[in-house]
Amino acid sequence: MAENLPALLVVMPLLGAPLCILLARGRWAWLLATLISWAVLATSIALLWQVREGAELHYAFGDWEPPWGIDYVVDRLAAYVLLIVSLIGAVVVPYAGRSVSTELPSRLQALFYALLLLCLAGLLGIVITGDAFNLFVLLEISSLATYSLIALGRDRRALTAAYQYLIMGTIGATFYLIGIGLLYMLTGTLNMADLSERVPALTGSSTLHTAFAFITVGLALKLAMFPLHLWLPNAYAFAPSVVSAFLAATATKVALYAMIRFIYSVFGVEFTFTEMHIQALLLPLGIAGVLIGSVVAVFQHGVKRIHAYSSVAQIGYMLIGIGLMSVTGLTATLLHLFNHALMKAALFLAIGILSFRLGDTCLRSLSGIAREMPWTMAAFVVSGLSLIGVPGTVGFVSKWYLILGALEQGWWPLVALVILASLIAVLYMGRVIEVAYFGQRPDDAPPVREAPLALLVPTWIMVAANLYFGIETSVTVGLASEIATGLMGTAAGTP
Repeated sequence: MAENLPALLVVMPLLGAPLCILLARGRWAWLLATLISWAVLATSIALLWQVREGAELHYAFGDWEPPWGIDYVVDRLAAYVLLIVSLIGAVVVPYAGRSVSTELPSRLQALFYALLLLCLAGLLGIVITGDAFNLFVLLEISSLATYSLIALGRDRRALTAAYQYLIMGTIGATFYLIGIGLLYMLTGTLNMADLSERVPALTGSSTLHTAFAFITVGLALKLAMFPLHLWLPNAYAFAPSVVSAFLAATATKVALYAMIRFIYSVFGVEFTFTEMHIQALLLPLGIAGVLIGSVVAVFQHGVKRIHAYSSVAQIGYMLIGIGLMSVTGLTATLLHLFNHALMKAALFLAIGILSFRLGDTCLRSLSGIAREMPWTMAAFVVSGLSLIGVPGTVGFVSKWYLILGALEQGWWPLVALVILASLIAVLYMGRVIEVAYFGQRPDDAPPVREAPLALLVPTWIMVAANLYFGIETSVTVGLASEIATGLMGTAAGTP
């Protein structure tokens, strides 16, 4: 059974999607999706346990050995990201039961869970596949499901947001596919391990340079790297609350994982940083994303849009970590990949509760709401402190390692940038907290009750994770450091 776990990880949600449609009733579809999400989490934990010492697990579909067949590969990096995606799925799907029932008509609820499982299957498959073209197929599965999920938002602008994302996502996927086609033309293989062995011999090839550029831009569009982020704010703002939470915590992280996989495992450090000088692209755009995303967030009037632009800034932090070209910098990126998923899941789940009770998440609607929904706003505040980077939260851990990476290079201005961006985060988080805690509810506003436990419990699970992994850092820091050391050492050809 153990050798089949890599395939089961993707097959379970993939088969569960049509079953949700057959069940027809939203409640039964939700129950099935919840059971599958928990099974996926258990499988991810089992896979991480098996590769914790550095081993690799392989699953060849149809017994076609690579590079001829599709190979699923689980190493520590893949297992680390699989855990992130499956953990978010296992928390978000149970939360969806009450949230979706108020945002979608009953006739669409079974379809919603089918699309959510398809998206989950695609994201898991992107992480686990060892075939570059199969990654494209799974990228499209997750993307098509995501476009449909966003379009289900109750605001009519959700259709425009989904269409905008479709256009940008299609351009990104096309760029990626062109790059893979050029690589196949050069090497005659699509297997990533095989590519990593053949690429070094092609150093200096203009076709290889072009392939690298197309793949990088395609994945940059998918991960919403500034200035290719224009699809993200509307997608997060107008999607159903559950979709916003799930996408903010997983989609961009998986795209960043794919970029890391190609940079370090396929093309290699020497080619990426010495010949292509990708740091000259990632560092300035990462810095611009951090500053501009943070500043724009301050001037937004909707809580969802505030945290959509905040995500652009947080993606910038991760790109800066890669651009530092060091083990410490890559460790910071991997840590923030995990920690940002916890932060944004908790924040968007809390925002979803506000939407559940108020029907709106504009700042003016939140005036004085903390007195009537204290547990919800407490969850929002703790998650916001993590986003700012207050000690004792996960946000502090990843920013600390980013600062250490900058100090290793002697880049004091970059340290100042991280501190400045954290102070700007205090401003946009402070706006929400000020309105919710110190504003006055309108006299004609109907009374509002605290959220049901079905929504509060998943939200506080993510809040607790923000605190636990902010204090007990040995697991995340240790694993991220080992992965970063392995990627830098293997890619550079050192032991």
